[in-house]
Amino acid sequence: MRAIVVKEQGWPVSPNVEIQSDWPDPAPPGPGEATVRTICSAFNHMDLWVGRGVPGLKLDYPRVSGCDACGTVESVGEGVDPAWVGRRVIYNAAVRMPERSHPDDPPGSTLAPNYELIGEHRFGAHAELFNVPAANLAAVGEADAEQAAAFGLCALTAYSMMVTKGGLRPGQSVLITGIGGGVATSALAIAKHLGCPVVVTSRHQRKLDEAKALGADHGVLDAGQDWSKQVRAWTNKRGVDMAVDSVGKVAHLNCIKSLARGGAYVTPGCTTGPDATTDLARIFWNQLRIFGSTMGSNAEFAEVTALFRAGLLKPVVDTVFAPEQAADAYKRLEAGDQMGKIVVRWREG
Repeated sequence: MRAIVVKEQGWPVSPNVEIQSDWPDPAPPGPGEATVRTICSAFNHMDLWVGRGVPGLKLDYPRVSGCDACGTVESVGEGVDPAWVGRRVIYNAAVRMPERSHPDDPPGSTLAPNYELIGEHRFGAHAELFNVPAANLAAVGEADAEQAAAFGLCALTAYSMMVTKGGLRPGQSVLITGIGGGVATSALAIAKHLGCPVVVTSRHQRKLDEAKALGADHGVLDAGQDWSKQVRAWTNKRGVDMAVDSVGKVAHLNCIKSLARGGAYVTPGCTTGPDATTDLARIFWNQLRIFGSTMGSNAEFAEVTALFRAGLLKPVVDTVFAPEQAADAYKRLEAGDQMGKIVVRWREG
């Protein structure tokens, strides 16, 4: 089968990418698994981490990444309802791992799930066929395959951190930093679905303009200044109820200074670095909440996919490439110029 292959680890990633026509087909689906024939797959920032190397994780190369795809179920393994065969699906790339059972461990009531990621820990969906746990599938009916492929992981990440963990309520105000990537544009869509006024930041005026066309109420051009003053001015000095930040180091303190009393800072990543400067006095005095979040559960995935099927949430698709243009797709991802998701179309369907 055809597959987009990262031949070896390195940075930039794009020179190490090629399309191979003789990549081995996946094994027949095992118990609890399904084999999916890909219509479209989509890129995430994780594809770059897989190409450059994930700290603390040993990966073998050549390697196929890909955390998002839309396809049709070709076959299922033992214990899987055969009604899945022929259905158009997307999947949750986060596979929950069993917890250890040690006699000296304390109660795990608040223990966060431990996930492995399809497309990172195991080979992913940038290929014509891939295997996935059937429990991670969600049916999308006759939805547009490009839209469906672009929806999954980013929408789940945004939904889990904003709604489940952060407890975002309808009408509350939201700040989203670094608008343009898949998680940020998904966060914008979820906030607007809940009737929330939204302010976004970007280093590019073009992205601010595009975000406003997507429903953002206000944009702040980030030129390295203390833009928290502009955010607070937009809220009549009250501050925002939630800051959604995947930028990290260079944006964190401004986010903390932008929050209203009791506000929530939620983060799924830190593209500019993890070693941020914060303000503990503001955190305790303003009773702020800080949530780290990664991916989400199959139950959350079913909830957010239901909103997609109902037409209430729609991802932003930046560019669609052919598999043979894989290196160009990686170059666009590396440049960070995209507004929304980069998609590869493998076949019509």
